[in-house]
Amino acid sequence: MKNKLWKKLFIITFVILIIFISAIIYFQSISFESFYIKRKIKRFEKNIERFNGLYSQSYINDFNLYYMMRQFEESNNAKIIIIDSSGQVRSIGDSKIDEDSSKKSTINRIFQEWILDSQAFNDILELKKNKTTIYYNPDFDINNIVCISPTSRENNKNIILAVSSLQPIEEASEIIKEFYIYIFIGALIIVIILSIIYANMISKPLIKLNNSAKRISEMDFSQQCDVNSDDELGNLAKTLNFLSYRLNSALTELQQKNIKLKQDIEKERKLDKMRKEFVAGVSHELRTPISIISGYAEGLKDNVADDDSREFYLDVIMDEASKMNALVSDMLDLSQLESGNFKMEAEPFHIDELMKKCINKNKQFFQQKNIKVQESLAKEVTVFADYLRIEQVITNFLTNAIRHTPENGVVNIKLRDEQQSCKVEIENQGEHLAECDLENIWDRFYKADKSRNRIAGGTGLGLSIVKNILLMHNSTFGVKNTKLGVCFFFTLNKTNAK
Repeated sequence: MKNKLWKKLFIITFVILIIFISAIIYFQSISFESFYIKRKIKRFEKNIERFNGLYSQSYINDFNLYYMMRQFEESNNAKIIIIDSSGQVRSIGDSKIDEDSSKKSTINRIFQEWILDSQAFNDILELKKNKTTIYYNPDFDINNIVCISPTSRENNKNIILAVSSLQPIEEASEIIKEFYIYIFIGALIIVIILSIIYANMISKPLIKLNNSAKRISEMDFSQQCDVNSDDELGNLAKTLNFLSYRLNSALTELQQKNIKLKQDIEKERKLDKMRKEFVAGVSHELRTPISIISGYAEGLKDNVADDDSREFYLDVIMDEASKMNALVSDMLDLSQLESGNFKMEAEPFHIDELMKKCINKNKQFFQQKNIKVQESLAKEVTVFADYLRIEQVITNFLTNAIRHTPENGVVNIKLRDEQQSCKVEIENQGEHLAECDLENIWDRFYKADKSRNRIAGGTGLGLSIVKNILLMHNSTFGVKNTKLGVCFFFTLNKTNAK
């Protein structure tokens, strides 16, 4: 675009200026001479009339007349004589007329052609009008302005004859025509420079505007058009920059809304997937106890069991009902936590005392499997958290450790006091978790040990509940394999309680 536009502007500007200058030079060279001659004739006639008016005054004597004629000749580069009605020369200007042979020759020719012609002479006297003409003198190849003016003085009719040469005008005209060649060459150079400057002045802002428009069309709003003139191009640049700003704002807002929409869609998909998985998990977890309760209830109804078996049937029904109740309770807790409507009741408390309380509650379960508990708890560590929910987290981790620790195993329980937080670690002896289990173990109904039977207990929702509680507390938590077995850990922010 740059080359095409620049060339067009350059050529158009160059041609227009060349035509304009050429026209000026042409008309000046053609009409200058004729214009100058007309102008000189008009001035010459006016000066003759002024001289005629002064000459007709009665107070003019011969000395004054001579002075007037000499002054006229010097100011008009002319020769002047006064002829009476008989054709005799009455007065003549400066005697140096003899030195100007061309004017003398012209006067002699006119005198012979007009003055000696009685008819022409009388016509001039009778008409009382000036007669001006261009007279060509073949003897000297010169054109002269000749003005014949009838006058009267003291009731005597006379004729004023004045001659002025046009030779200086013709010579000047020829010199000017030659000089026009140099003028045209100089004007040509100036025109080229001006055309280049003009083309650049117009094309550069347009090129900038075009580049800005291209960037906008390519959704690039990083640069603005820097045309700062106060004309239409400057206003167009400001409008283009404003358009770029508005488009950028609109697209940015649209992109943000699009990202949010994608996030909402993805969140909805995840929720839908989780809902389906949740329903499937709940259905699976409830199907077994319901089937057991239904089977044993039918046995009682049909009286297929004796008294001892009846007691066993009832214990089984009560145990399965208790498990279903625990499952439903965990489901309600998890639903409330994931809904975002759960309100924490945070307060400062000593977490070391809470951990001792939870260990004592589960003491009989440790004893049942002969598990050795090794405690390493920092003292008087104050945290700011929801007391009941953190108790639920610790209890869940302890229950999980008891469930997966073999007979005569070891469970290490630690509380570390750090600068801004504290760290709780519960490590149990047992088998390591697979790499995939380390991340998925926090999901609902996920079981790392697929072969574990229902007698081992657990609803499959405990760790998922723990995850949501710890997320609400902005805690760092996780699980890792150790030399001993598996270690669950989490952190809580400390607070300075009075």
